[in-house]
Amino acid sequence: MTDSPRPAPLQPPSPEDIRKRIYAIVAASSGNLVEWFDFYVYAFCAIYFAPSFFPKADPTAQLLNTAGVFAAGFLMRPIGGWLFGRIADRHGRKTSMLISVLMMCFGSLLIACLPTYGAIGNWAPALLLLARLLQGLSVGGEYGTTATYMSEIALKGRRGFFSSFQYVTLIGGQLLAVLVVVVLQQLLDEGQLRSWGWRVPFVIGALTAVVALALRRTLRETSSAATRRNKEAGSLTALFRHHKAAFLTVLGYTAGGSLIFYTFTTYMQKYLVNSAGMSIKTASTVMTGCLFVYMCMQPLFGALSDRIGRRSNMLAFGALGTAATVPLLSALQIVSSPLAAFALISIALAIVSLYTSISGIVKAEMFPPEVRALGVGLAYAISNAIFGGSAEYVALALKSAGHQSAFYWYVTAMMALAFGVSLRLPRQARHLRHEY
Repeated sequence: MTDSPRPAPLQPPSPEDIRKRIYAIVAASSGNLVEWFDFYVYAFCAIYFAPSFFPKADPTAQLLNTAGVFAAGFLMRPIGGWLFGRIADRHGRKTSMLISVLMMCFGSLLIACLPTYGAIGNWAPALLLLARLLQGLSVGGEYGTTATYMSEIALKGRRGFFSSFQYVTLIGGQLLAVLVVVVLQQLLDEGQLRSWGWRVPFVIGALTAVVALALRRTLRETSSAATRRNKEAGSLTALFRHHKAAFLTVLGYTAGGSLIFYTFTTYMQKYLVNSAGMSIKTASTVMTGCLFVYMCMQPLFGALSDRIGRRSNMLAFGALGTAATVPLLSALQIVSSPLAAFALISIALAIVSLYTSISGIVKAEMFPPEVRALGVGLAYAISNAIFGGSAEYVALALKSAGHQSAFYWYVTAMMALAFGVSLRLPRQARHLRHEY
């Protein structure tokens, strides 16, 4: 008997190849930062522009109207996940990412230039809603395509580390939005901010989107021509016929991941004010510091997944989240020291980082190339819209009804679900095929 031939050993990447891939990660993630900056700057500026579009005497009614428009953006995410996932699988990841950031640019520019209610009447809030729907569609499509591209372009053995930069830029977009608003608050008085200053962040968002568009145009495609020509590429029928189990698995752990992410990020500032009794300024300072630390954690936990495996990361996330959510939220409810609050939230965000650092790649590794962007984007968008988008509303509704602690157990139950679903993950990630 003769020995069967052994496969040729993999050649280590050249320095030039490493540089090209790092540049591709930066170019792809730059658009991600712009998308999230534009999406969240709306929330931070709403208090200033609400009277210009919803001229009611009651400020609360104005904010409710702007919040409704913000929520509409969340509802568009599943449509964006389907639309841009289909485009990415049938026409290429690069094409999808270019259209996505271009649409976000147009949405931000539209808001920046919108006439007020006093100038065009009911057309003003209608056009504001249209702009937010475009932005929601864009953000819904951005996640899946960017996650797919970054997972396919990353170096084998370091995919967790490279893919973690998707959440670095996502969190960075939120921080940048806060920073721009804070700077404007220092430079302009409240009258100027309400009159025209609120438009400046949207102009900045549109301009940075143009830069991201230029960077993304230089990217090379990672999907093969054969994959794009596949009759099942970007097909919902093929996704649910052949990959239903993978889709449901991603849907399950994303539900818990989105819920706990929004609990300890966007909702936490209000929680510190309403439950712990901190001042708005102190709570904002604490959360800014926590978000910065959280952003820096992503590459560390991404690199950890390269050593222990994605499945181990996800199981640790589910187990620690299930065990620690109630104690952490209970302690934060009575915390009085800003430093103690910072420490407790940082611990919570370290647990969340076990998931967010590999959020994109752990989903991408569940699907074959022909439905990868669709499977990742649609599953994420559905879970994010239902559980992430409703996190603050559910928390406040339960608090108003006198059952605040019920929200703690709700998050805990979803984390237990994430743990159970993560048991279905393969012990060894499938090989991602790509051309570059």
